[in-house]
Amino acid sequence: MTDESTDPAVERFLDRAASALDDYDEGYADADATLATLRTHVDELSASVEESEE
Repeated sequence: MTDESTDPAVERFLDRAASALDDYDEGYADADATLATLRTHVDELSASVEESEE
């Protein structure tokens, strides 16, 4: 993932993942909801990386 075109996708993933974990830590989301959110963000990052490879 050294391609510069993936940098925004990685930054977006890290921001969204941190936000989901913060919500969990603050008690705003349970573990299942947090994992579902993180899975969605992982899937989005994966799709973005695959697009940049084409």
